[in-house]
Amino acid sequence: MSRRAGVLPLLFVLGLVLGGSPAAGQPAPLSGFDGYTNTALREGNVPGLSVSVVKDGKVVFSKGYGVRKVGESAPVDEHTQLSIGSISKSFAAIGLGMLVDEGKVSWDDPVSQYLPYFQLHDPYVTRELTLRDLLVHRVGLPEVCGGILWYGSDFSREEVLKRLSYIKPVSSFRGTFAYQSVTYMAVGEVIRAVTGKSWEDFTRERIFAPLGMNESSPLFSDLKKSKNLALPHVRIDGRPVAIAYRDSDALGPGGAIVSSAHDMARYMQLLLAEGNLDGKKLYSEKVAQALFTPQMLVPSRPSSRPELKPLDSWFSAYGFGWFLREYRGRKLVFHTGGMDGMSAIVMLVPEEKLGITVLSHNDGGLFYALALRVLDAYLGAPATDWAGILSKLRGEGEKKAKEAEAALVAARVQGTKPSLELTRYAGNYRDRMYGDLSIAQEKGKLVLRFSHSPSFTADLEHWQYDTFRLHWRDPMNWPKGFVTFSLDAKGKLKGFEFDQPSLLDVHFNELTVERVPEAR
Repeated sequence: MSRRAGVLPLLFVLGLVLGGSPAAGQPAPLSGFDGYTNTALREGNVPGLSVSVVKDGKVVFSKGYGVRKVGESAPVDEHTQLSIGSISKSFAAIGLGMLVDEGKVSWDDPVSQYLPYFQLHDPYVTRELTLRDLLVHRVGLPEVCGGILWYGSDFSREEVLKRLSYIKPVSSFRGTFAYQSVTYMAVGEVIRAVTGKSWEDFTRERIFAPLGMNESSPLFSDLKKSKNLALPHVRIDGRPVAIAYRDSDALGPGGAIVSSAHDMARYMQLLLAEGNLDGKKLYSEKVAQALFTPQMLVPSRPSSRPELKPLDSWFSAYGFGWFLREYRGRKLVFHTGGMDGMSAIVMLVPEEKLGITVLSHNDGGLFYALALRVLDAYLGAPATDWAGILSKLRGEGEKKAKEAEAALVAARVQGTKPSLELTRYAGNYRDRMYGDLSIAQEKGKLVLRFSHSPSFTADLEHWQYDTFRLHWRDPMNWPKGFVTFSLDAKGKLKGFEFDQPSLLDVHFNELTVERVPEAR
């Protein structure tokens, strides 16, 4: 998925029970890593995570820490399943690369050749759009758009793609990098169109099975069968709270895979060996090079904070499913992933034959800190307390959020009333892209519902004039936004607009909500 709250937007573009599961002795570069990780888990209130490291073709470290669910004792180990989020995109890129190897597609084939129903707002872009454009985020759409269509909804992947034509471009075609998940959903549908198999089945047969990744799955229904699954956790009042997984099948290649430290170590071995593992050749050296070759520049700027200067890079780009940058004089290939209450990262340094995966079921920045700690250890860099640095940044972000909330409350105009009786706001509403929404009066209060997305249910609290505050019922503990109703000159309701902080990939400002006239 998308960039994350607090300190994570910065990192992305660059982008409890203590103790771990049993494992072999630590490699010399990781001396003291257990103690550092356990301390960071305790101080950061993180339930658990897993780490795997590949070096010179071998798995040198694979281990879990903490617990699968806060308040329970079942430990996270190297076989525990956790979400990898947007790292799933790299599997889709490899899948397409396999079809390139077989001569069934070309990177620069027009998307319309395979998905004639996939149309964007600009007919020129629809006609010229290629598979390469989908992979490297240069379509011209707003960043991480369309999440309102797939997040927790009953829309199919094809239905999501068909509705993207309503989203207007914000930059020139191929002119600006703007990270997306919906374009990788389209990649998955291209694979289906070419092979006759769903992206899920193709990935299982062509990648998971040959690598023995038996602890990995792209389907929500498989989670119910798992006997070693870590639950997502969100932070409420500074403490982790377990929540249920959300069905993300529509997202698929954009971020739906769950895996384990063990399986991701196998995947890193494949990536660092350019498509070869255990005598099996899954894709060609030419495809391997394309994955890690800069295809689109990613805007970046130096950090103003001295402690973050090591993260500055003289170049930043995107390949096929991977971010690319420089770190301490080496080319770093990496991707983060984030779903509800879960975070992940894979870092690869091809010239060092080094790969690092950290999977966490918490939405903080510890996963990134530990990956950097391991990376520095193997590169011979000075030991840096990345967990402490990122924890401090998170604290500063939380403080600013509290200050912003206090400023909102202080600016609230007291003593106002809605223009209409509450019953007049109740009724049916519609957005051309999404479809139907409704507002009902229940127990003297207004409740907003999205017809395709039960997660988007909110109680409306009158704030001032015709503005109401959104109190989301979802356990993700989303920030509270606003809706403001508009009336015409005759006092008739026209619709409402959102002023809501983004929720992962969900941007409510994509909606233009109009009142549906009552039947006469």
